[in-house]
Amino acid sequence: MSALIAAERVLIPFDCDAFSRDALYNILYVIAETREDHNDGLDVEGIVVNQFQSRAKLPTQLVQELKAEGQPVLPIYLNSSIKMRESHQSCTPLIHLAPSHPLTQKFVELYEHLSPEKKKDKKAETCT
Repeated sequence: MSALIAAERVLIPFDCDAFSRDALYNILYVIAETREDHNDGLDVEGIVVNQFQSRAKLPTQLVQELKAEGQPVLPIYLNSSIKMRESHQSCTPLIHLAPSHPLTQKFVELYEHLSPEKKKDKKAETCT
């Protein structure tokens, strides 16, 4: 709770299953309560879709439902990969273990999407 009170923005990870959807609604409620009682400037920067399997029906359905509800789902989806487990097991960041791996590239893309410099560039483009 203290972290939410002190934060300006929050990213919410979302694993693509029904249990995570319930947990997501709970954290969104906690964020709304925190915003109302302690930190009116707290902003949900986005929901990070994690463990996404594009060929499976349920993950796609869950993400589409969240979008239809107007939830701030970020456009970059992080796929599940054994490389992430290997990264954890070897205590090596994924970007160092497998810099060209597709999941690593998704993380880079997510970083660039969230990067303050990128947002400044977008604001400058819309102002001119």
